[in-house]
Amino acid sequence: MDENDAISVYNFSEKILEQTVHFHVMRLSGGFFLWLGSSPVLSNLAVSMSGKFDSSPLSTLVLGDPSDTGPTSLAQRLARKTGKQVFVSHSLPLTDPSFALLVEERIKRELQLHPQHF
Repeated sequence: MDENDAISVYNFSEKILEQTVHFHVMRLSGGFFLWLGSSPVLSNLAVSMSGKFDSSPLSTLVLGDPSDTGPTSLAQRLARKTGKQVFVSHSLPLTDPSFALLVEERIKRELQLHPQHF
C-alpha cells in the first residue's frame, strides 16, 4: 500500500456568522468523505462522482431527508471541482443562503491551502 492509498483524517474549525462549524475530512483512495457540523450527528449522507457519459457529476442522497438538497448539491460541486468521488454529510441548518455560501467558501479555501488532505 503506498502513501496515496492510506486513509488520512484532517480536522479544522471556523466561526461563521457566530456559529462554530467543525469540518472533518477523511481522504480515501480516489475520493474523500467530508462531514461538517456544529454537533457530532450523522443525519444525512450524499455521494457524488464523475460519470463516463455525463458532463456533470452524478449525485444521490444515501441517507437522510430527500427534501434537504444541501449535502447532495455540495457533494456535486466538490466532485466537479476535485474530479474525485465525494461523500458529504452535514448537521447544519443551511437554510440561510449566505451561511451556506460562507461554509462552502471555507471548504474551498481549505482545498487550496491543503489539497493533500482531500
